[in-house]
Amino acid sequence: MALRRDPYVLVVGGSDSSGGAGIARDIETISSVGVRTCLAVTALTVQTHDAVMEIHHSQSRLVANQMRAALQANKVTAIKIGMLATAEIIVAVAAVLRENPHVPAILDPVLASTSGRTLLEAGAIAVMTRDLMPLCRLVTPNLIELAILAAKQAVDDDGAIRQGRELLEAGARALLIKGGHASGPRSTDILLRSDHEPVRFDAPRLATSMRGTGCMLASAIAAHLAKASPLEDSVRDAKLFVFEKLSKHAVT
Repeated sequence: MALRRDPYVLVVGGSDSSGGAGIARDIETISSVGVRTCLAVTALTVQTHDAVMEIHHSQSRLVANQMRAALQANKVTAIKIGMLATAEIIVAVAAVLRENPHVPAILDPVLASTSGRTLLEAGAIAVMTRDLMPLCRLVTPNLIELAILAAKQAVDDDGAIRQGRELLEAGARALLIKGGHASGPRSTDILLRSDHEPVRFDAPRLATSMRGTGCMLASAIAAHLAKASPLEDSVRDAKLFVFEKLSKHAVT
């Protein structure tokens, strides 16, 4: 089939019945960049734009088998990972990544919903840091997620960079530290890699409360990587894509 020759992003994540985040937002974003998607669903959720009422985790074996089937069926050239929910699912996803080391993976470490509902069990954070992050081409924490992963709170960009470097020393290959939760008129994301100076992506801070922005950015990066763009170019193009989308919803 001709479709099998097109590049695909394999999306690994949870559903969002409101359509505001999760795999619904991933598919929308990746399609907008011009790349096809295939899926491995880690959890089913019942939620609105304001709250998460129910979470039903997939079996870890089922998640791994979905991934393997998608990789067998399609020309998967990037993997985007979102909500993982449990340590068992993290271990299963890591196993599939080790089977496919040539496919770059982007990890958006989804730890909690916008409304505050925990989306990753507490004991799974160490498993994510140890077993999954070193297998991913890029990890995209916001400042809150970075503080949880590094077990300390950053107070400024220098502190965030120090925390990020600690995660690099622990095995992460690259981090994009998102500045959306900071304050001030500018929002700065910082790309960290062990053998490079930090690269800052600066933009005006937009007055918008749109959900799923983390999903959008990680998915857009994965879509550009799927087209064989270099990492830094993929991040820059994805940032521009998301900024243009958010600008349409910003309050002026």
